[in-house]
Amino acid sequence: MQHGYVRIIAGTWRGRRIKVPDIKDLRPTPDRVRETLFNWLSSTIQGSRCLDLFAGSGVLGFEALSRGASYVEMVDQSAEVIKLLQEELALFKADNANIYQAKVPEQLRPVVKPFDIIFLDPPYQANLLLPSCRYLEENGYLADSAYIYLEAREDIKDNDLPANWRFLKSKKAGQVHYHLAIREKK
Repeated sequence: MQHGYVRIIAGTWRGRRIKVPDIKDLRPTPDRVRETLFNWLSSTIQGSRCLDLFAGSGVLGFEALSRGASYVEMVDQSAEVIKLLQEELALFKADNANIYQAKVPEQLRPVVKPFDIIFLDPPYQANLLLPSCRYLEENGYLADSAYIYLEAREDIKDNDLPANWRFLKSKKAGQVHYHLAIREKK
């Protein structure tokens, strides 16, 4: 297995590298997109509980921990990805994260405490983004006013989202459309 690397941009682990497995369709969120995303989240990341679905390289989850998130749960369906993420977590000596394998959304573990921030960056061709949004909303995964990061190949419209979600920010970088939405209490 060949590895590439991504670097953590800021925080406690700034500059540290994370291994990225050479797996088809695994696309770590580009540096400039991550920088913009975490600038958007700068006032809320400290002390937050984050869920990184479709974790892939894990860079969003590790970046969140580096910037002061109190807890991060990373989920991916690939056993190879999970093994690598667990090895990376051990190297970072972080005890405020949980990593597990599941097919998203149907195999997600029941929520113990709602999440403040959710990262949703599924494989583009899998058509899982909007079904995952609905699943998270309907099954209590989100705090009353949670932030949701969405990344997709195509643009997403406000009316595609659950009724009590709305976009705060939207941008495009190359072929990537990315958004920050907020969930408002019903």
